[in-house]
Amino acid sequence: MAKAKTKAKATKKKTTAKKSPAAKKKAAAAKKAASKKRNDLTKKLRADLKATKDAMKFAKNAAKEEITLAKAAAKAEIEVLKNELNVVLKREKELLKMSENKIKQMVLAGERWEKKQLTKIKKMVTKKKRR
Repeated sequence: MAKAKTKAKATKKKTTAKKSPAAKKKAAAAKKAASKKRNDLTKKLRADLKATKDAMKFAKNAAKEEITLAKAAAKAEIEVLKNELNVVLKREKELLKMSENKIKQMVLAGERWEKKQLTKIKKMVTKKKRR
């Protein structure tokens, strides 16, 4: 058997472009600037968010107070209207009593008039009988 000769092939190393120190510094500076911009923007957004939340709290409190005042005004108006209604109901009750009394008096007066008329008629009839 013949021995196979193995040749060691020399592998050629791929060469990559080496980064120059200046390029590394440029990239680092760009990353640093981008990071700073991002952090500044984040801070600004947080401040805006906080200001918006504070404004919303203020508006909410103002709305609550306005509602409370409106409720109080409505309650006061309801109370006034209730009092007026009670006064009107009392007046109407009194008027009803007065009209009932007037009707009773009218009925009594009518009955008296009727009795007088009946007695007049009886007197007239009895006078005729006497004749």
